[in-house]
Amino acid sequence: MNSLLHFAKSAFCALLSLGHRAAAVKMGSLPSLVAVCPNDRFADKADSQMKCGNFCCRPVADIWHLPSMQRCGPPRRHSLRPQHKRSSFDKFRRVLTKSDMSSPIITQHEIIALVTPHFNASATTSFIDPFRVANYLSGRNKFSWTLVSENGGGIEASNGMLIETAPVKDVNASNPWLVLVSSSWTPERYTSHELRNLFQKWWRSGAIIGGLDTGAIILANAGMLKGKTATVHYEHIDAFIEIAPDTDVSENMFVQDDRIFTCCGGTASTDAGLRLVHAVAGESIANATARYLFHHEVRGEGRSQNPKVVEPMGYVTSGVVRAAIDLMEAHLETTLSIPEIAERLGVSQRQLSRLFDQYVYKSPVAYYRDIRLDRARGLVTQTELKFSEIAAASGFNSQVHFSRAYNQRFGLTPSADRIEGRVPFEFRAWPMYKPDLKSDADASRSASP
Repeated sequence: MNSLLHFAKSAFCALLSLGHRAAAVKMGSLPSLVAVCPNDRFADKADSQMKCGNFCCRPVADIWHLPSMQRCGPPRRHSLRPQHKRSSFDKFRRVLTKSDMSSPIITQHEIIALVTPHFNASATTSFIDPFRVANYLSGRNKFSWTLVSENGGGIEASNGMLIETAPVKDVNASNPWLVLVSSSWTPERYTSHELRNLFQKWWRSGAIIGGLDTGAIILANAGMLKGKTATVHYEHIDAFIEIAPDTDVSENMFVQDDRIFTCCGGTASTDAGLRLVHAVAGESIANATARYLFHHEVRGEGRSQNPKVVEPMGYVTSGVVRAAIDLMEAHLETTLSIPEIAERLGVSQRQLSRLFDQYVYKSPVAYYRDIRLDRARGLVTQTELKFSEIAAASGFNSQVHFSRAYNQRFGLTPSADRIEGRVPFEFRAWPMYKPDLKSDADASRSASP
């Protein structure tokens, strides 16, 4: 009987405490909580230093500082752990919309992924997949996503896959948590007045805006990158510099500037997605998601798209060759002579040529000319610059000499490439697509009886 009376008294006191607290929250004297902790001896503490330590006992303003997200349960001694150095991606913990900050933690984060014809499907799905896995591992549909395009319907990716999309008008009224622009070739074609207004509307609503592969070019044309730092796939870096003179162009894999992030694409898209999962769902879910995707190293900001010294398949490039290439790449417009490069590196011209033959399989002169022409081709097919300006920007004093060298390397003149080069991605990969050009595999099959 005494036990029953004690239980009734405890329940009545708990309800009374909750009533007082609800009134205090309504009056604005106490911080709003995500939920009420079952350890009620701590739930009615007015200060933010909740002794319980449970996730649900924290004021909403504090939850983004927890190392990991958790349900109610035994106390976790997070405060005893050393604080990890936060990257600037952790700032996304504080840029959630007002609805996120006043709703329970189960609030769904909507992602709108705008794709353009011949977008990179691998990069796009690599970015989205961490959110799918985070949902699966947490048992909650915390993230949702919708693929859209300007007019909707089937959009062909760069690998030939046909992806069904919703028309962008269907999401006009949405207030998404994140908007991703994923494009690859000819991004300058896809910046309509309607899209520009939509980006501005979403930005004003507090959304995170992202560009994948060449998506930053679309964002720049929409006026979203003025005075900001951004990146694109390295093949489009030179064109991006010309298109967005008021943007600080970086060659890092991904860059975050305020609520805008840009990523070069490829597997770096997974790194960017995982960092956003970490910013919202916390360390535990982000680590579990990375392991599930076998992405055992989550790369941070500041990582170059083209790291030096070690090649992807493990071959080590000569330091002299790497230094020579760095000098060449830094002097594409005002070129250096090969003897001058050798002198700066402290080696003989003969030794430099021997090292290039060993590692690059071509002479320093041929390599230097080819990287200048590669830059020129990007400017020819991705910008509207005059050919004389492109020739000068690529280190050619004569436009005639430039056109001849261009034709020799790519099999067509700059004027023809400007027209024919603006075709779907699969026809633009190097070597240049030609209907009569067969691969070694095709040749071997045709030779077989």
